Amino acid sequence: MAVNRVPVLKRCRSLDLDPVFLGYDKKSKRKSPRAGKKMSEYALQLREKQKAKFIYGVLEKPFRNYYERADRMRGMTGENLMILLERRLDNVVFRMGFARTRREARQIVDHKHILVNGKCINIPSYLVHTGDVIEVKEKAKGMQRYKEISEVTNGRLVPEWIDVDQENFKGTIKELPSREAIDVPVDEMLIVELYSK
Repeated sequence: MAVNRVPVLKRCRSLDLDPVFLGYDKKSKRKSPRAGKKMSEYALQLREKQKAKFIYGVLEKPFRNYYERADRMRGMTGENLMILLERRLDNVVFRMGFARTRREARQIVDHKHILVNGKCINIPSYLVHTGDVIEVKEKAKGMQRYKEISEVTNGRLVPEWIDVDQENFKGTIKELPSREAIDVPVDEMLIVELYSK
């Protein structure tokens, strides 16, 4: 299975992205060697696509599939794409505060610690729906890892489309997210322009 092993801060520098959006509270004092240089239209479009892929931890082929699915849905393709990415199970686990980063959330899902409506789901790309109840397995709740995660993520803001019971590691999807509720610094219109060439 393909895995992105690029150092996070280095990638954030090259994409002009704040590591906070990935769940990291580190800062890099170095500047990208390309900082301040004028970029072509294509380079700007490509950077937005790479930013979205990097934030959500999605590789090229699955990302292309998300785009094609978003294109077939009713409404704006760019908004649909962002909503599909936001509905991924690993992202929802991160948003609920059950993981410090999306990479950790992906690992938690892979290790079968997450139940969706009482069923164990170990597919990070699983798309959640309105009314889904997501919780950490009873056996895993007592682990030291989750105590540490709870301390770190307690102050994190949970989006309004999710209802979370932090103490019991349980949450419910109240509604599907709207584009306004997604605080990711990506201009999805540039991605649509890139793919529609």
